[in-house]
Amino acid sequence: MCGFVGLVSPGKNEAEHARSAVAAALRCQRHRGPDESGTWQGDEVVWGFNRLSIIDVEHSHQPMPWGPPEEPGRYTILFNGEIYNYLELRAELTSKYGARFSTDGDTETIVAAYHYLGPAAVARLRGMFAFLIWDSQRKVVFGARDPFGIKPLYYAVGPNGVALSSEKKSVLALADTIGIRPALDRKALQHYLILQYVPEPESLHGDIRRIESGTSFTIRPGGKPVMERYFPATFRPRAVRGESDENRLYDEIAEALRDSVAKHMRADVTVGSFLSGGIDSTVIAALAKEHNPDLITFTTGFERSGFSEVDVAAESAAAIGVKHVVRTVTAQEMMDSLPLITWYLDDPVADPALVPLWFIAREARQHVKVVLSGEGADELFGGYTIYREPLSLAPFEKVPGALRKAMGKVSTKIPQGVRGKDLLRRGALTLEERYYGNARIFMDDQVRAVLKTYDPSVTHMDATAQAYRESANWDPVTRMQHVDLFTWLRGDILVKADKVTMANSLELRVPFLDPEVFKIASQIPSELKITKDTTKYALRKAIRDIIPSHVINRRKLGFPVPIRHWLKEEMHDWSLQIVAESQTDQYIDKAAVRRIIEEHRSNVQDHSRRIWALLVFMLWHGIFVEGRISPVVPEPHYPVKL
Repeated sequence: MCGFVGLVSPGKNEAEHARSAVAAALRCQRHRGPDESGTWQGDEVVWGFNRLSIIDVEHSHQPMPWGPPEEPGRYTILFNGEIYNYLELRAELTSKYGARFSTDGDTETIVAAYHYLGPAAVARLRGMFAFLIWDSQRKVVFGARDPFGIKPLYYAVGPNGVALSSEKKSVLALADTIGIRPALDRKALQHYLILQYVPEPESLHGDIRRIESGTSFTIRPGGKPVMERYFPATFRPRAVRGESDENRLYDEIAEALRDSVAKHMRADVTVGSFLSGGIDSTVIAALAKEHNPDLITFTTGFERSGFSEVDVAAESAAAIGVKHVVRTVTAQEMMDSLPLITWYLDDPVADPALVPLWFIAREARQHVKVVLSGEGADELFGGYTIYREPLSLAPFEKVPGALRKAMGKVSTKIPQGVRGKDLLRRGALTLEERYYGNARIFMDDQVRAVLKTYDPSVTHMDATAQAYRESANWDPVTRMQHVDLFTWLRGDILVKADKVTMANSLELRVPFLDPEVFKIASQIPSELKITKDTTKYALRKAIRDIIPSHVINRRKLGFPVPIRHWLKEEMHDWSLQIVAESQTDQYIDKAAVRRIIEEHRSNVQDHSRRIWALLVFMLWHGIFVEGRISPVVPEPHYPVKL
């Protein structure tokens, strides 16, 4: 787990300047790899790397040269992530092709696989990754990002070259070098206010984009990245007839999870696990305990009643038999830390849960260097409560289209807060119109009220259209899962997981997001994912003998953060101060923002998530656009608690 910077076609006359520019760009992502840092320069590229040593700690230094015996040093690779099947791949490459390796790590396994298998090698990698390989013979860069988008990869194309990096702030640092002047993208801002994150491949700087999940690419000197999607994430539900078929499916799910966790435990450093009160993190921790009897688990909560899973997590830890560490977060800590966390994020993400996650990651880093977590289970196995919506809206599907539209118009006449208003509104819409992921922050009229440059042609469907096209013939629940895989999961869940853990030089691994786990999850028929009584039905059945009984049927809480209360009380004056000091008047109607802050305080309407989204954007703007806010970024330092 690390961070890298790559510069393609910097120009031979600018070689020395380019190398020093890359070294400077590395410094602002020092937290991603505090163990060692280095740069390398080839004919057409400059590579830079910060390393967090996890596997083959004493070796596997990067940028790493590699080549077959007849062409030593032909390739040079930058790699961020972990390949969990690297031992099996090394053995295969050695036996079939006579591949030779000089380290015991996974990095040279990637480049060797590329040499012998070509671009198809990327589909053989089981792990989380973003990498760049320079082929000095063919004069081409080959790179890829993992199937689900666990590891980030930003890029920008300018007249003086292409910059790529694990963090956007490093690309910003190279803007002058490649000849671009990144400016705020108003379309991306509108998407952010709708979704609470900026959807891929956008970033809030229009000239800087993201390589999408499940995508490989090539870059030739003087050219732009040429993309190819290698992982379409296709769901193929299989027929399940009778109890024996069901039990076979549940056994396969359990076996896939057990194998994934076993491979995710591969490391030359200590591995711990996050543990909440839900089934996802609990099953991961229980399976990890099979490989590490001294496993330490970590959870976070709040002092406010009703907003903590600490007690349930502690009960689960006791049942599993692991040491458990708890970190309680206060409103004042959230306020004090938010500017620094926003700096780490690169782009605003208005998910309040990322702040307590940052604190527990900081605590965990004092005990371990790697943690496992349960992200991805909901998207793969049907865990979100909203996935049950097609059941409740099924009667509307039988209503003729014209009548459904009329029902939608009737819903607009019903006063806000009247029961049934939103059901009628959503029932009048098609799935494509109504569903765009788990976060629905600003409705159209609300965006129009706060955004000075509202564009009615910019909608959530910009982000979801491709996923809906690809899933046109699937059932509604599976289509919702597919949309979330390419929007919510990689735009919110995995961004916060990567950014706030790496901010603390902590590697986070997600065993649910494994190609082999997806392979079996993609075969679950809809009726075994969602029932009228529960979500993740098949997963619950599969792990019933693995996790404690008090967890198996718990209602999903979704890691609630008490900002609804805090924005009325402890955070009220703080939020008004952020609005007053922000220089976002050209984008945001600040009078409208102050109005919704006061409406929220007076219990007129719960605006907490909308207020939070605006505050995070204003802090982001103060850091990355105005330069008015300069969080003090600590040097990586980890005193270990014994």
